[in-house]
Amino acid sequence: MSAAITVLMADDDPDWRSLVSVVLERAGFQVIGETIDSDHALAAVARVVPSPVPNVMVLDNRMPGMSGLDVAKRLLADAPGQRIILLSAPLNAEARQRARQIGISVCVSKADVQSLPAVVNVLASS
Repeated sequence: MSAAITVLMADDDPDWRSLVSVVLERAGFQVIGETIDSDHALAAVARVVPSPVPNVMVLDNRMPGMSGLDVAKRLLADAPGQRIILLSAPLNAEARQRARQIGISVCVSKADVQSLPAVVNVLASS
């Protein structure tokens, strides 16, 4: 039996954290943490080793403190192999372009939250 794909997610909105967790857990993924802002996201990743663990991170772009883009930039500087999904509403061309420049794997609009399991599956197997 293979190990479950692990996901850590950061979003300041408790309803979104809950929704994303439910969507991913129903698809068979293990949500190993939910964080409320950029500082908590960075601290959670620091507690989980070896890298890249979790298999995939889901970062909201608009959070207190640093944005999801800024968190991703810091994480990818330390762990270039970390797979990251930027989750944002709205998801505009500027955010997508900056995400590509930083090295974020995929951008998903919050309107497309139901697509997360398929995206996580693809990223975790790549």
